[in-house]
Amino acid sequence: MLRPILIHPDPRLKKVCDPLSEIDDAMRALIEDMFETMYNAPGIGLAAPQLGINTRLVVMDCGSKEDGEDPDPVCLINPRILASSDEQLTWNEGCLSLPDMYADVTRPAEVEVQFTTPEGGEETRVFAGVRAICAQHEIDHLNGKLFIDYLGPMRRQLITQKMKKLKRERARSG
Repeated sequence: MLRPILIHPDPRLKKVCDPLSEIDDAMRALIEDMFETMYNAPGIGLAAPQLGINTRLVVMDCGSKEDGEDPDPVCLINPRILASSDEQLTWNEGCLSLPDMYADVTRPAEVEVQFTTPEGGEETRVFAGVRAICAQHEIDHLNGKLFIDYLGPMRRQLITQKMKKLKRERARSG
């Protein structure tokens, strides 16, 4: 089921999320909905707070059809970054909660992430390149942080004003 994605500014996007304590059928249904919503948007990552759900849950799929890659869906429950590379990577990031807004953000090029799988197992994976950028971006959402928080105050304010205008326009046409 497709779910509505919150648009910045929304106070729910700035909250630190609670850990997920139980993986039940309702949570598995939410995970399916998150993948469906992310693919439909279209995006490569989605965090539960973007749907107004205050829990530490992320889905991502950085497989690129254009590059001939197979889909690579990953669900991260209660993810924690254990280690980050010294090497940095600058990526032109966007966000489903900030439609059509993009900016260069520099982050570690590689991260080691520990998380719980939807089956309840513990896993540790190293993400590199776009997958590392995506994992960090989505984990930031769980900590109440948006990619625009890495920008200067003028640029951040300009983007926020554009998002407020978009929300007003959507409310009028809605």
